[in-house]
Amino acid sequence: MSGRRFDVCNGDADGLCAVVQWRLHDPASATLVTGLKREIALLERVPAGDGDEVLVCDLSMARNRAALDEILARGARVRYFDHHAVDEIPRHPGLEARIDLSSGTCTSLLVDRFLTGERGDARFRAWAAVGAWGDNMDPAAERLADAIGLPREARERLRALGIAINYNAYGDDETDLLIPPAELFRLMLRHADPLAFADHEPIAGRIAGQRERDLARATSLPFLWDGPTGRVLVLPDEAWARRVSGTLANALAREAPARAHAVLTRRSDGTLWASVRAPLAAPDGADALCRRFGGAGRAAAGGIERMAPEDLGRFVEAFAAMRWG
Repeated sequence: MSGRRFDVCNGDADGLCAVVQWRLHDPASATLVTGLKREIALLERVPAGDGDEVLVCDLSMARNRAALDEILARGARVRYFDHHAVDEIPRHPGLEARIDLSSGTCTSLLVDRFLTGERGDARFRAWAAVGAWGDNMDPAAERLADAIGLPREARERLRALGIAINYNAYGDDETDLLIPPAELFRLMLRHADPLAFADHEPIAGRIAGQRERDLARATSLPFLWDGPTGRVLVLPDEAWARRVSGTLANALAREAPARAHAVLTRRSDGTLWASVRAPLAAPDGADALCRRFGGAGRAAAGGIERMAPEDLGRFVEAFAAMRWG
């Protein structure tokens, strides 16, 4: 008798699109474990044991290492796709790890690489492009779109869809979101073609419309720091601001690709969270900066879950002094 299956992923575009690809390719029943963008330590919620299978997508192995070791010790088999920084990948017969720290890739592209290269299944590549666009990996998404042969109109629609799905993952809790990531995943999984999802699921248009309204409010605010190498913006403690923080950071990065950006959002407990983007022209250093303030991430983009308000000035000084790339 086969064991249970668990799919574990970040609730942003990259994480959800990665698992959507896998489950469209292998439509087996699985328990989904996901959450908000900043809910990273998800493996501790997985009760997998002997004979069970766990698929992990777009979650920092460094942040989940203790739980991963426990799951492997209990006898589960784990397939792990990710692109976040990790110091050491454990060697274990039950672990298949496909980790790529290259600045120009994301988890959806790693799953696409595996499915097309090792499984010979290229049917769901458009979902990989959606994940890449949502993760602000425009050049990689465009290369994949070239390989698929997507016309320009379809590319623009899929890019907008990826950005909208990514936007939906940001918030302090699920009441900030338009739809919980787990529910959004189930709607996405109904459609082998993401364009069909955009056409037939009303939530797609609703998310996109609210994102545009939130973004317009955010871009009307002044920068806290606007220097030659980057810009820092602080958003208020409001639901719309929490929702738009990540998508705003990506939009600012695209607007000024030679500059770094940090979008900080005030939280109800008085702390701030931060979304940091290295310059698109020199995508390196975001993770290093965030780690100095208790955060994490990858070279091109990182985050800080909770920063004390008295550390804001020190953060701006460190951000301004960064030598990106």
